[in-house]
Amino acid sequence: MSSHDWQKSTYCQEGDACLHVAASGGTAETVHLTESADPAHSILSTTPAAFGALLRVLKGDGRG
Repeated sequence: MSSHDWQKSTYCQEGDACLHVAASGGTAETVHLTESADPAHSILSTTPAAFGALLRVLKGDGRG
């Protein structure tokens, strides 16, 4: 993978369908996402606030 300190999703099982998350910047100014099947080429970057909103919507709490 790239130079980011990637963390694998706790929901990931074995195989190529795993989400990896990394933060960069002194105060985690950017959140990076990638998948196991293509970890070095397709990296999505966003703000912590936008990533948090995405997680809230995916969890279904309706505050996204």
